[in-house]
Amino acid sequence: MEEQSKNKISEEEKQLHGKRSRPKGGLITMPFIFANEICEKLAVIGFHANMISYLTTQLHLPLTKAANTLTNFGGTSSLTPLLGAFVADSFAGRFWTITFASIIYQIGMTLLTISAILPTLRPPPCKGEEVCVVADTAQLSVLYIALLLGALGSGGIRPCVVAFGADQFDESDPKQTTKTWNYFNWYYFCMGAAALVAVTVLVYIQDNVGWGLGLGIPTVAMFFSVITFVGGFKLYRHLDPAGSPFTRLIQVAVAAFRKRKLRMVSDPTLLYTNDEIDAPISLGGILTHTKHMSFLDKAAIVTEQDNLKSGQVPNPWRLSTVHRVEELKSVIRMGPIGASGILLITAYAQQGTFSLQQAKTMNRHLTKSFQIPAGSMSVFTTVAMLSTIVFYDRIFIKIARKFTGLERGITFLHRMGIGFVISIIATLVAGFVEIKRKRVAIEHGLLDKPHTMVPISFLWLVPQYSLHGIAEAFMSIGHLEFFYDQAPESMRSTATALFWMAISIGNYITI
Repeated sequence: MEEQSKNKISEEEKQLHGKRSRPKGGLITMPFIFANEICEKLAVIGFHANMISYLTTQLHLPLTKAANTLTNFGGTSSLTPLLGAFVADSFAGRFWTITFASIIYQIGMTLLTISAILPTLRPPPCKGEEVCVVADTAQLSVLYIALLLGALGSGGIRPCVVAFGADQFDESDPKQTTKTWNYFNWYYFCMGAAALVAVTVLVYIQDNVGWGLGLGIPTVAMFFSVITFVGGFKLYRHLDPAGSPFTRLIQVAVAAFRKRKLRMVSDPTLLYTNDEIDAPISLGGILTHTKHMSFLDKAAIVTEQDNLKSGQVPNPWRLSTVHRVEELKSVIRMGPIGASGILLITAYAQQGTFSLQQAKTMNRHLTKSFQIPAGSMSVFTTVAMLSTIVFYDRIFIKIARKFTGLERGITFLHRMGIGFVISIIATLVAGFVEIKRKRVAIEHGLLDKPHTMVPISFLWLVPQYSLHGIAEAFMSIGHLEFFYDQAPESMRSTATALFWMAISIGNYITI
């Protein structure tokens, strides 16, 4: 098994040129990966944090259409990771998938930045009380193409960058095991820090300086993201792709269906195993047989029709190994827990659309001359999330470890459960605040005047934004850790894609 583990590193990393080289991966790669993540998230979040304002004030789209456009884009961006994971796990590998996807995203951002600079690519400004001219078909086409390229780029980046960073730690080394789970916390922390800059500095520039510069800065940041990531190429651990996991899962299902009428064998050791053909997808060890979902075990029953001969690879559409059957079982078992994240995202997604419009109607002045941009309200979510991550990693885990005896403090499910409870509280608070806001609007006769400021402080929104941030620090990171830990090693990009698919469904539900 130790020899197999060494084979995880691709051939290009084995060329030692006659010299003893340092092991690939480890903490030395983190500055490159985190720098890439900070630049990439600065670009992505700066690109979309205030996009609802761009669509309504620059392209003059109705609020409902603008909100639906963004939630559709958010949902599609979280669905395309299934395609990116397929490409990465099947043949391209995570490094090259991330690199080419980043370039595609860069093209999309450049296109949208150009459309914000050139007057011909957006409708004329509104004049007084006249009805604003809505963007025409050609102008909207540029927007949709840019968003589509962004969605495709996200599809390659999102499922791979988290798994690629975790791959840099050797789980067979006890000294590096805990570093993997610390990595998830600090990955999210870097992502949140970039988001904090995006929703403050970049949103302020977009609202007060200009959209050309406000979108240009994220575009340049994305360029540096690609350069930084590629710069660490020689230091990374590059795991070879092990073939399409989707094909293997379908093969098991087909084989089990073909043999559905067979009686289950009394002894599980009689089921088909072949360490040789499973070697590329089981570098960390062969999955052992479980009793759950025994109907799938029929795919590993050897029959005369299989024409199995010594040394011959069987037809995978008729006969699967126990390891491959257990891969499918693992994915099915992850389904219910993975789907639970949809509820959190459904509530959280409201902050980028209707909660933002809600903030626009409230008094956001800190001084007579300065007011917080509505698009920067999510800063309270980000600060709460970052503070919670630091508290969790540095204090909470140490305290919890004394009671549970677990190295990571609490289980993934407990972490997710805490996030759920806090998310429910945040949603209840948001509902009561909206009741309060409408009551004040009615008292001042402003209910039918959506563009007039309601005399109520934006501070009423701070609790709900902050609670959502705390919930995300527990639920989202726990969700991500769960997928990575429970997935078979050859399917970790795919498992991360399932995390983003849950986000996708949550975004679509908010429409």
